[in-house]
Amino acid sequence: MSTDTINQAGAAPLSALWRIAAIALPLFIGLFGVAMLVGGVWLIALGGSWYYGLAGLALVIATVLLWHRKAAGQIITGAVFAASVVWALWEVGFDGWGLIPRLTGITVLFILALALSPVIRRSAPQPQRRWHPAQLGGLVLAGLTLLAQGFLVSREGMTVEQALVSPSPAASSTIGTGADWPFYGGDANAQRYSRLNAITPENVGRLERAFVFHTGDLPAKGERYSPANTPLKVGNDLFMCSAKNILIAVDAATGNEKWRFDPKVPTEGIAHAAVCRGVALYTAPELPPDAACKTRVISNTLDARLIAVDSKTGKACAGFGKNGQVDLWTDLGKKVPGWYSPTAAPTVVRGVIVSGAQVRDGQDEDAPSGVIRGYDAVTGALAWAWDLGNPANVKGPAKGQTYTRGTPNMWTTAAADEALGLVYLPISNSSIDYYGSNRSEAENRYSDSLVAVDVTTGRDVWHFQAMQRDLWDYDLGSQPTLLEFPDKTGKPVPAIVLPTKQGDMYIFNRATGEPLTPIGTIKAPKGGSVEPEFVANTQPISLWHSLRKRDKTEADMWGFSPVDQLMCRIQFRQSNYSGYLTPPSADRPWIQYPGYNGGSDWGSVAIDPVRRLIIANYNDVPNRSQLITREKANALGVQPIYASKDANAKAAGKGEGGSSMYPQVNAPFAISVNAGWRNFGTGVPCTAPPYGGIRAVSLDTGKTVWDGPLGTARRNGPFGIPSGIPFSIGLPNNGGAVVTAGGLVFVGAATDNLFRAIDIKTGKTVWQDVLPAGGQANPISYEVNGEQYILIAATGHAFMETGNSDAIIAYKLRK
Repeated sequence: MSTDTINQAGAAPLSALWRIAAIALPLFIGLFGVAMLVGGVWLIALGGSWYYGLAGLALVIATVLLWHRKAAGQIITGAVFAASVVWALWEVGFDGWGLIPRLTGITVLFILALALSPVIRRSAPQPQRRWHPAQLGGLVLAGLTLLAQGFLVSREGMTVEQALVSPSPAASSTIGTGADWPFYGGDANAQRYSRLNAITPENVGRLERAFVFHTGDLPAKGERYSPANTPLKVGNDLFMCSAKNILIAVDAATGNEKWRFDPKVPTEGIAHAAVCRGVALYTAPELPPDAACKTRVISNTLDARLIAVDSKTGKACAGFGKNGQVDLWTDLGKKVPGWYSPTAAPTVVRGVIVSGAQVRDGQDEDAPSGVIRGYDAVTGALAWAWDLGNPANVKGPAKGQTYTRGTPNMWTTAAADEALGLVYLPISNSSIDYYGSNRSEAENRYSDSLVAVDVTTGRDVWHFQAMQRDLWDYDLGSQPTLLEFPDKTGKPVPAIVLPTKQGDMYIFNRATGEPLTPIGTIKAPKGGSVEPEFVANTQPISLWHSLRKRDKTEADMWGFSPVDQLMCRIQFRQSNYSGYLTPPSADRPWIQYPGYNGGSDWGSVAIDPVRRLIIANYNDVPNRSQLITREKANALGVQPIYASKDANAKAAGKGEGGSSMYPQVNAPFAISVNAGWRNFGTGVPCTAPPYGGIRAVSLDTGKTVWDGPLGTARRNGPFGIPSGIPFSIGLPNNGGAVVTAGGLVFVGAATDNLFRAIDIKTGKTVWQDVLPAGGQANPISYEVNGEQYILIAATGHAFMETGNSDAIIAYKLRK
C-alpha cells in the first residue's frame, strides 16, 4: 500500500506528520520485537524464561499488521501488554523497581501502537472520526500502569522491622567522643559514636556550612584520586592528610590553615589510586611538656614511608627515624613502585605504631610481603614484625633475607586495646586473589583472619578466620570495633565486633577470641572450579546477623528496558552460579554474590552503645568474572604493571561490560573482573535495585531494626547519563557513618554525592546537602566554643566514579 495516499473510498489524505508516524512507529515497535524474539530464542535455548521469545514474536506480527494499518496490530500489542502485566506480577509482585524493565518499555510500545489510531481509522473501509472506546480504554490503562509503577518506585524505602524502645541518651562522659575526635574511629574503641546532642532530628534543618577548607591537592593528568580522609580533632585543631599525604593542621572553628607538611609523594607511588584515609596522634609521656614533638602527627605515605611531625608546628620530628621518616620498604625485597602502598591510618598502642600496607592485587605471586610491623612511636625503631610466613622474623629477617613474599597483608586500619596490650589486625587475602593452589600452609591459615597480636612481643595470641581458602577477594576491609558485650553467663566482657565483606557480623571476647555470638558453617559449592581440591568444603557464617541477602535468580536481572534486561538474563544463564561462594571458573564466567565490594568495607560500622544499635551501610551488587588461561592472557598482552607503559595500560584496561584484567603472574590463570556487573550496552547494573543500603541492628538480639536503600539515582542512568530521579534506588556506597547522642546518623558514602542526616529511630533521611564530589570518607562530630560541628571530606573516589574535589566541609546549626 502506498504511504502517500490511502486508496480507500471516502478516506482523507494523511498529513506529512502522520505519514512519518505511520512508518516510524511500526518500525520502532518492530525493532524491539526482533530484539526480543532473537534474544528470547537464545534465552530459551539456555533454559531461561519463554516470555521474551513469545512477546517478541507477537510484537513482530503486530508490527506487520500496523505497517498495513490494521487494528489487529493494536489488539495484538494490547494482548502483549496485558500478558506482560500478568507475567510481571507473577515474577516480582508489586516490587516497583522489578516492574520497571518488565512493564515500562512494553507499556510505551502499546501507547505508540495506540497513537496510530488516527491512521488506522482513516484507512478503514468505513473511516471513523472518533476513537474506538477500546482504544481510549487502552490508553487509560497504559497511563495508569505507568503511574502505578512510579508510585510503587517512590514508596521503595526504609522498612522498620521492630520498634526502637531504648530511651534517648543523655550526655555522658564515659562513652564515645565529646568535644574531640582523637582517633580514626572516634575514640579508642572505634565506635564512631559522639555523645554530642545539640543537633537533633527536630533542628537539623538549620544545619548549614560553617566552612569549606580546600587542601589544594587535586589530581594531575593521569592520576587517580580516592582520598577518603577522616580528620582528627583535638583542642582547636583539625589534623588531616590529602590524597598524596600532605599533612595539614586547620582551625576547627574557622577552617583557617595553621601549617602543612608536604612529603613530596611521587606519582609513581600511586597504586590503584591516591588514598590517605587518616592519620594518628601520639603524646610521648617521656618527653618534657615543652619538648618539640611532645605530641606528634603520624602518617604513612603512598610511597611507603612512616612520617612523624610536630602537632604544633608541622615540622618533622628529628628524633624519629631519619629526619622524621622511616623507610617501610626495608627488608621487603624487589621494589616496584605502587606495589606496596600504605593507605590507612596507623594505630598507636602502648607507644608502638602498628602499620600494614596495601599490596597491589592481581599482579604477581612474587609480591611484597604483607608483614605487619610495630615501630617505637618516639624513635621510629622497629619494635617487632608479624610475618605470618616466618614468625622468626619478629625482629626482622636475617641479613640478606626478606620478609615472606606474597603473603596476606593488612590494608585497612587496626584496632587496639591499651589495657590488654593487644592490637587487632584485619588481614587480607594473598597477593593473587583468584587462584590458591600455590599458597602456603601459613597463607591458608591466616588469610581473611582477625588476628590479635601482643604489642609487647609481636606474637599472635588468637585469630579467627572469616573465610577459608579465599578465592573471591573477601579480605577484611573494616576496622574492628570494641565494646562491652555479655558472655554466656550474661556478664559484660570486653568484646570486639568484626564486620565482613560477605556481610557476616561476628562478636568475640577480645581477650581470648571466644565467640560471644553463634557461628555456623555452610557447605561450599565446587562446581566449575579449576581447582576443586583446593576449594574449602565448608565456610563459617554468622548465625547472629548477616547483611547478606538471598541468592540471585534469573528473575533478579534488571535493565531500563526489556531488551537490556533480556541481555542480562542471557549472561546469567551463560554463567556458572551455584549461589553463595560459587568458585572461580575458566570455561565461562562465574557470578560472585555478594561481590568483593559487598557487605562492610573501609567505612566499617558505627555503634550506638546507649540505644544498643549497630549502624551498617553496605553494598549489594554481584561481580561477574572469569579466569583467563595464561596463553590467552599473554596473547592479549596482559602483563604486570612494571613491564612497560603499554602493558600497564592493558593490565588495568577495560574489557566487556567494564571488566578489568589482572595478570596473576606465576599462577596458571589471569583474571577478568566485572566489579558491579554491568550490562555492556547501557552500563546499568545487571541486577535489580537496591545496590546498597543502610541498616540498624539490635545489639541485644542481632535482629534488624530498620533497613533500606541508601542513595538516589540523581547522578546515575543508562549510558552514564544522569537521570535526575529523586527516588531512593539504593546505590553502591563506601565510607561509613557517625552516630550522635542527638539521635542522628550522618553518612555520605553513596554515589549520588549527597551528605545525609538520618533519624536513628526510623531510618528516614531528615536532612541532606549536595557535595562537590563523593563523600566516600567517614564523617566526624566535634565541638568548639559550645557548638557542635559535623565534618566530612567531600573529595570523591575514582573507583566509585564520584568525581574529584579537595573540599573538607564542616557544618553547624544556623543561629
